Amino acid sequence: MTDTPHDIEITPIEPFGVAVHAPRPGARVGELPVATLRDLVREHHILLLRGFDGFDTPQELAAYSEQWGELSVWPFGTVLDLIEKERPEDHIFDSSYMPMHWDGMYREQIPEFQVFQCVRAPGVDNGGETTFSNTPAVLRDTDPETVAKWSAVTGTYHRETDFYDSVTTSPLVTTHPVTGTPVIRYNEPTAADDADFVNHPDLRFTGLPDDEMAEAHRTLRAALYDPAHLYAHSWRTGDLVVTDNYTLLHGRNAFTSGAPRHLRRVQVLGTPALDNPGLVR
Repeated sequence: MTDTPHDIEITPIEPFGVAVHAPRPGARVGELPVATLRDLVREHHILLLRGFDGFDTPQELAAYSEQWGELSVWPFGTVLDLIEKERPEDHIFDSSYMPMHWDGMYREQIPEFQVFQCVRAPGVDNGGETTFSNTPAVLRDTDPETVAKWSAVTGTYHRETDFYDSVTTSPLVTTHPVTGTPVIRYNEPTAADDADFVNHPDLRFTGLPDDEMAEAHRTLRAALYDPAHLYAHSWRTGDLVVTDNYTLLHGRNAFTSGAPRHLRRVQVLGTPALDNPGLVR
């Protein structure tokens, strides 16, 4: 277990993850030792920091996140504003459901951590939960025959956005780059005929006959979304959530269009940075 200072009270989250609540009004996240928080994320995969004074600007969030490690730099900088656009060119800026995936799959380096700040919550009953699936737990809880089927599958993924036009490939079942723990790397398919989904990625899966492939997708999706493996975070304004991108897959529940959902996201590279082993171009 992680050693923690006596004044940090850690509360479990179901089905996985931990929360640290502000010990007093006006407490700031920067008062907490990052080394301790980093260990908590690596052990429990999700860390919720709630009730702390927040960051007023993207620059403040980036400056804090730099204490966790080197930041992933995008054409827009290090902080991505996740907010619905009136005419989105990609589902990341829409109000739709977002399928499970891992961050950095289309980039030269894969981040270890994601830092999410809730600038403004979507509101009660408006949806928009960020979903996380604990892939080592999925593999532990699934029968060996089904895991063997999944392990035969390789995914090839192509996605074009304003920020990249990339192809990457990965076995469905692979290993954590540091611990060697079995994990799942998967971009969940969406229905090709879903006209409301903006900018479908091009996904191709090989390694099984068609009928067995369909069953592999079905059983995998059921396991990823099993309540024993899925944490859906309902956002409150001011929440800071740090997650383990090497271990989890994540997505988003659809939310009411026009709801004031505004998140900021920063990606933190590992030490040393992890070069993407599957990047084709």
